[in-house]
This record gives sequence, C-alpha cells and structure tokens, in this order.
Amino acid sequence: MTRHDERDPRLDARRTTCGLDYLHDSAGAPVNYMYPPPAGEPWENCSYRTHRVDIVDARPAAQDFLLDHQGFELRDAPPGLTAFDDDESIRARYYPEVEAIACQVSGATRALCFDHQVRQRSRGEQHLSFGRQHTQASAVGRVHNDYSEASGLARLGLLLRDDAARARIRRFAVVNVWRPLIEPVVDAPLAMCDARSVMAQDLVAAQIRYPERSGEIYLLKHSPQHRWHYFPGMAKHEVLVFKQYDSQASGVSRFTPHAAFLDPAAPADAPLRASIEARCLVLFD
Repeated sequence: MTRHDERDPRLDARRTTCGLDYLHDSAGAPVNYMYPPPAGEPWENCSYRTHRVDIVDARPAAQDFLLDHQGFELRDAPPGLTAFDDDESIRARYYPEVEAIACQVSGATRALCFDHQVRQRSRGEQHLSFGRQHTQASAVGRVHNDYSEASGLARLGLLLRDDAARARIRRFAVVNVWRPLIEPVVDAPLAMCDARSVMAQDLVAAQIRYPERSGEIYLLKHSPQHRWHYFPGMAKHEVLVFKQYDSQASGVSRFTPHAAFLDPAAPADAPLRASIEARCLVLFD
C-alpha cells in the first residue's frame, strides 16, 4: 500500500473536527465480544484512544470518489422496499436491489448479498463503541474494516462451496452497501477513510466474537496520514458503497476503514440515526 498525498482543493471548503476511536493497546491479539461475554471475561481485551481528526465534506467532489480508488462511492438509488422491519422481506426484496447496485458500482458480473444489519441509535448514548452493548445494534464508533486479509479470502469459500466454481473466479471482493433509514442524517453520520492513505502497518487483525461464531476484522492504529471524508445530510434515496476486501493485491483499493462520529455541530434534538448495511460478495468472472 502507498499513501496518496494529492489533495483536491474542492475538499478544503467544509470540514468538521471530532474524535474517532483508534486501537491503542491490547493484551495479545485484540478480542471484542458482540454479546455479553462469559463470566469473568471482559467485553474486550484492548483499549482505544480518541484522536481528533478533520473529516472533510466530500459532496463538492462526490463524482470523483470511486470504489476502486478511494474505496467508496456515493450513488443515488431509491429503494423499492419502504419498511425495513422484517428480515424475510429484506432478504427477498432488498437483497436483489443491493446486488444490482454492487454490480453497477464495482463493475462485477455477479453479486451475492449474504447478510445485513439494521442499526438504530438510542438516546443516552454519550459515546459510540462497537454498538453491541444494547439489545438493538447501534452505530459503530471504533475505526475498523469489516474484513481482514484472512477473513476476506475465506468469504469466497463460505458462499461458493463448489471447488470448480471457485477455481473459475479470477477476482472477487466484498463490498458494503450502506443506506440511511432516516433523513437527513445529522446524528452519527458515517466517516470514510481514503483507502490510499492507509498503510499495511496501520491494520491490526482482531477477533469479533458472536454467540455461535467468530469473525476477523481489522482495527486501525492511528496515523496522521489518514484522510477522512463524509457525505453530510444523506437521504434515504442515497447509498454509500465501500470496499471491505479485494482479492486483487495491487492497483485498486482493498480495505476502507470507517466509523460513525458525533458531529459537534449536530443539534441536540436531531433525529437519531437509523441505517441498514448489506454486504455483498462481488465476482469478476
């Protein structure tokens, strides 16, 4: 990975300064529980430190942000589904929409949407963590990437069980399609880190434990080189598509760290952020 230090002057017009939580230290490989841990186990064996960062308004140059370059892209994509309170309806009606968006943005020939998460912020959340200490999943304020090198590579085998079918895949990626369920998003918007500003040494593999499975993500060490952006006031008809893994090792973005943040300019009575994120395996075959 190489850092990209060119700056578009249009991105200097509007920005907010706030805190993002980066990995600070851990007792061994970082472990985070996404459910109440077994007796005697802490929620996490690692600590985080809040770093003040500038998060730049990306809307003035929205058309210049591309999935394979910066790692994320904003698209207008009104949903056909209007209620996101039933998992079966989401899988039956929304997944095909997500797959079409993922193919259109990535240029892939096929997409397989394999999971989703509806998030809803609660009153009284003074700090954003991993969003799992409450019954309802909330916004995640820890800087992270949903997949690591190992877990991204493994995702293909989890979805394509046939050896011959896997052998025909020349390239695949995992993308996240994020949509707000309230509008405009003022509370806890999503900040994206330009993938070109992230170095391999910034990424730390961490275990995420669920009741019946474990996964591996990347947590981030802080670097002053990281460049953060967001699209203020996102509406329900917009989606943010971002790369979480790419099997192509060079020439494209591979990992796009992200985190929700509390904008100091947001009114205290702003509607609490609700959103849905859906993950897709996209296949270039």
